[in-house]
Amino acid sequence: MTNFFTGLREAWVLAKPYFSSEQRGSAWLLLISIIVLNLLLVGMNLILNFWNRDFFNAIQAYDVTTAVRLLWLYVAQPGGLPMPGFMEIVAVYVLVAVYAFYLNQMLQIRWRQWMTRHYVENWLSDRAYYNISLSHATGIGLDNPDQRISEDLRDYTSSTLSLGLDFISNVVTLFSFIFILYAVSGSIKIFGVTIPGYMLWVALIYSVVGTVLTHLIGRRLIPLSFNQQRVEADFRYNLIRVRENPEAIALYHGEGDERLSLGERFEAIKNNFWAIMRRTKALNFFTVSFNQVAGIFPLVVALPRYFAHKIGLGGLTQIQNAFGQVQGALSWFITSYSDLVTYRATVSRLHGFTEAVAAARAASLAGPQLSVAGTALSFTNLTLSLPDGRKLINNASLTLPPGLPVVLTGPSGAGKSTLFRAIAGIWPFGEGSITRPSGSALFLPQKPYFPLGTLKRTVVYPGVEAEISDQAVCEALEAVDLSPLTKRLHDSENWGQILSGGEQQRLAIARALIAKPDWLFLDEATSAMEVPLAARMHSMLRRLLPATTIVAISHQETETLPGRHITLTPNALSTADA
Repeated sequence: MTNFFTGLREAWVLAKPYFSSEQRGSAWLLLISIIVLNLLLVGMNLILNFWNRDFFNAIQAYDVTTAVRLLWLYVAQPGGLPMPGFMEIVAVYVLVAVYAFYLNQMLQIRWRQWMTRHYVENWLSDRAYYNISLSHATGIGLDNPDQRISEDLRDYTSSTLSLGLDFISNVVTLFSFIFILYAVSGSIKIFGVTIPGYMLWVALIYSVVGTVLTHLIGRRLIPLSFNQQRVEADFRYNLIRVRENPEAIALYHGEGDERLSLGERFEAIKNNFWAIMRRTKALNFFTVSFNQVAGIFPLVVALPRYFAHKIGLGGLTQIQNAFGQVQGALSWFITSYSDLVTYRATVSRLHGFTEAVAAARAASLAGPQLSVAGTALSFTNLTLSLPDGRKLINNASLTLPPGLPVVLTGPSGAGKSTLFRAIAGIWPFGEGSITRPSGSALFLPQKPYFPLGTLKRTVVYPGVEAEISDQAVCEALEAVDLSPLTKRLHDSENWGQILSGGEQQRLAIARALIAKPDWLFLDEATSAMEVPLAARMHSMLRRLLPATTIVAISHQETETLPGRHITLTPNALSTADA
C-alpha cells in the first residue's frame, strides 16, 4: 500500500507544474467543469434510484397510469418535488455524459501537449539527451526516453483524469447513497443486539475484506507492469534499428543475428507477460467472484424483510441499487486495481525520466570548461579522459590563431574525436579549459545526421528551411558534385538510406557552404570519399569559405591542407607548421 501512496505523491509532483503554469486558468476551468458534470451524473443516478422505487411499486400495485407517466412525463410527489419521467432523465443524462467526456478529452490533449513540450524541451536542453545516451558511462539510468515522452505522457494524462474523476464520483456516490441505504435497510437483531441500518455495515465489511485481499493478491503486478512497458519498448527499438539500417544488415547478411536478437527481446516480453497472466488469473478468480456475489448478495440479505411485508418490490429494488452503489464505491480499489497498477508503473517511469533528465542536465556542467571569447582557439591545462578514467590527453596547453587551417592527426584511439567533442562542449569527462573563438562555429561529424523531411531541410540543417532560398541550396549541392539532387529539393525521403556514404558526407559539406561559419570543425568528414575527391572538397572549402578557419581531424596526414598540423599521441599534443 505504501507503494501506492508513493505513486500518488509522484503523480502530484508530475501534475502540479501544468496546473500552476501559464495555462492554469483554462486548466482549472476545464477540470472543475468536468468534475461538476460528473457529479451531475451521480445526481442523476440518485434520481434513478428513487425512480426505480416508484416505478416498481407501481408495477406491484398494477397502477398502469403511474407506470406510464413515470416512463414519459412526471408524477407529482405529495409534499415534495415531482418525479421526472424516465425519458426526461435519460435526455439530461445523455447530454451531461457526452459533454463530460468531450471536455475530458479536451483537457487531456491540452495537458499532454503542454507536458510533451516541456519534457522535450528539458530532454534537449543542456545536452541531457546526449548525456543520457552515455548512461553506461555517466550512471544516468534511463531506458527508452522516446517511449516515456510519447506513450507514458499519453497514458499518464488520460489515466490521471479517468481514475481521478472516477474516484471523486465514487466518493460522492458513497455519501449520496449511504444515507439511503441506512434508511431503507431497517434493523436486524444479532445475539439480542439490534443493529440499525445493517445493510450499510454489511456493505462496509464486504468491501474492506475484498480490498485487503485484492491488494494482497495483486500487489506483485506493479513491478511486472513496469517491466512489461520496458521490454515492449526494447523490442520496438530493435525493430526500429532494423528499419533504419537495412543496407548494412543486408551487406553483412546479418538477418540471422537480427532474428536472434528480436527473438530474445520478444522472449523477454513473453516471459514477463506470462508472469502477468498468472498473477492476473489469481486476481481475476477473486475479483470476478467478488463482483458476481455482490450482484445477488443484497437481495439475499434483504429478502426476509420483503417476505415479512416490511418493504415492497420497489423498496427491494431500491435496497439492491443503493447497496450496489455503496458497495461499488467502497470497492473502487478492487474494480480499479488493474488500472491502478498500470498507472503506478506509468507514473514511476515518468518520475524516473524527470530525475534522469535533471541529473543529465547537471552532468553537462562536468568536464572541461568551455568559454567563447576572443579570436583564437586555445586549450589550457586540458585533460581528457575516457569514462573508465584512462587519460587520452594530459594537461595540454595550446593556442591556435584564426586564418590558418589546422589538421589534427594521430593513431586510432588516441582521442581525436574526443577532442572534437570537447571543443564542441559536449564531452563530460576531463578537466581544464577550452576557449573557442567568438563567432559562429559548425561541427561536421564523420557520420552526418539526416532529419526527417525534405531534401532542402536536410541540406540547410540546423538552419531554418524557410530562411534559405532554393537557389542557395542548389548552388551548394552543385559545389559538392551533387547536381542531380537539385531537382528533388522538396522531396521527402529517408535520405540517410538513399545516399551513399560519400554522398552523405558531401551533403554535410554543403551545409557548411550555406552556414558560412567563422570556424569549421571536421571530424574525418571526408573519410568515405576517395582521396582525389576528398582533396577537391577541401580545396573547394578553402576557395568558397576564405574567411572560415578550418580544423580537420584525419586518420592520416592531409597534404592538401597547408597550415598547422597537430599530432595527437598518447597523453600529448605536438604541433608543426606546414
